[in-house]
Amino acid sequence: MAKTYLLILVALSILSSCSSEKQEKKPNILYIMSDDHTSQAIGAYESRLSVLNPTPTIDQLAKEGVLFQNAFCTNSICTPSRATILTGQYSQTNGVLDLSGKLSPENQYLPQEMRKAGYETAMIGKWHLVEEPAAFDYYKVLPVQGKYLNPVFRERGHKQWPKNTSKYKGHSSDRITDISLEWLRNREDKSKPFFLMHHFKAPHDFFEYAPRYEEYLKDVEIPEPKSLYDNKNNGSIATKGKDNALIHKIGSSISQRNTGRDMGKDLKIDQSLTGNAYTHASYQEYLKRYLRCVKGVDDNIKRLLNYLETTGELENTIIVYTSDQGMMLGEHDYQDKRWMYEESMRMPFIVRYPKKFQKGIKSDAIINNTDFAPTLIDLAQSNIPEKMHGKSFASILETGNEPTDWRKSTYYRYWMHMAHKHANPAHFGVRTKQYKLIFFYGKHYDPKNHEGEWGGDYNFETPVAWELYDLKNDPHELNNVYGQEEYAEVVKSLKSELIHLREEFDETDANYPILAEVIEENLKS
Repeated sequence: MAKTYLLILVALSILSSCSSEKQEKKPNILYIMSDDHTSQAIGAYESRLSVLNPTPTIDQLAKEGVLFQNAFCTNSICTPSRATILTGQYSQTNGVLDLSGKLSPENQYLPQEMRKAGYETAMIGKWHLVEEPAAFDYYKVLPVQGKYLNPVFRERGHKQWPKNTSKYKGHSSDRITDISLEWLRNREDKSKPFFLMHHFKAPHDFFEYAPRYEEYLKDVEIPEPKSLYDNKNNGSIATKGKDNALIHKIGSSISQRNTGRDMGKDLKIDQSLTGNAYTHASYQEYLKRYLRCVKGVDDNIKRLLNYLETTGELENTIIVYTSDQGMMLGEHDYQDKRWMYEESMRMPFIVRYPKKFQKGIKSDAIINNTDFAPTLIDLAQSNIPEKMHGKSFASILETGNEPTDWRKSTYYRYWMHMAHKHANPAHFGVRTKQYKLIFFYGKHYDPKNHEGEWGGDYNFETPVAWELYDLKNDPHELNNVYGQEEYAEVVKSLKSELIHLREEFDETDANYPILAEVIEENLKS
């Protein structure tokens, strides 16, 4: 009898141990990132485009998870943003300032830490960081920007990087998803949780959508931003020049304003059209192509979710949806990104994990892309490296509440002064929940060694100026109030915060003396 009782206790102990192990199994993490998918093109963000219902799958993720309203990139351009996401560091620390930047395998901190945490890791889709993504267990990535149609991928093989390639037929959004599904089905060690970075190329320009979307939105009138036609008091001498002398050169346009690059020329709009008629036609074509690419992203996310549901892994998978930055969709008559203006700087960021995270929460806590790696590592129940600048916001996901000691501002820096025909002046700034202060310093950090690179006119210096926006009273940034007496104390406080952030995160330009004088003089004035 005693022996039987002992055997029962042992069996119960084993069952309890197995049950405990099952309960404590780490969640899978599916990190989905598109390219230039701005928050105003996601229904859950309730912008003017939400009436079109462009993203039902992503919207459902938001309904079942946490949506961050104030998620921002620290530099709205592909390569630096991706480097920041992988390192948890600002640009001057990780060394990736612009599109020339490289991230070597030893500095690919996020996959390194996830592997230490017991995860099988994969990077599939757009990479855009030059060197081999060797810190991942598996990768299949697009070369540089990659192609929308019939894409080529670089993969690990017997040849030296980047010579091992494979070519696929069809649209990149579909093929990237096929590759991710194949990896999920066939991954080497299914006893481990997975960490998959699934990166779409879409909807980056020039918006080549899959042919099946040709009729999508064809006869629909796309809502337009008012600032497309009337930019009011947005901008400054830095973005317009004295007496508007530079409006035809600075900032690629939707209209015919910019003589170097306007969207209508890129999309072959009838050049006999002029004025508002041209702008309207250009905008409509731009948005329809862009949203057709977005539709392809949303539909392919549905494929991923369906697979996880079929295999029973959906409820034990943390799903993140974001983009590498925002995108100007005609606001202020701008295309592309780069600017510190809201539509460019803001990133969508949605997380679903109903098992532990709040459901249907919209948080206005300020997060930025230095926080992504620390948060993911924290969710993987591992230790966050001290070298990362960002902080984990896992507690916000779990409670819906912003900690009292959470950051009150975020720093931004665009380095590629007058690069490409987009021609954006270099600038940096600080954003709080109510205010945004931007300093356009008008110089490239190293024009001699970057001459001709990325089609930039790096020796062309633009006027120096400040811009201040009261986002509570002016959410669309149509009134630059810098210099107005009633905002003098606000400016003083924000400049002090800007100096503090630059010092805290080693963003002081110590290695770029060409910038020192103009920055020093203006920050202290």
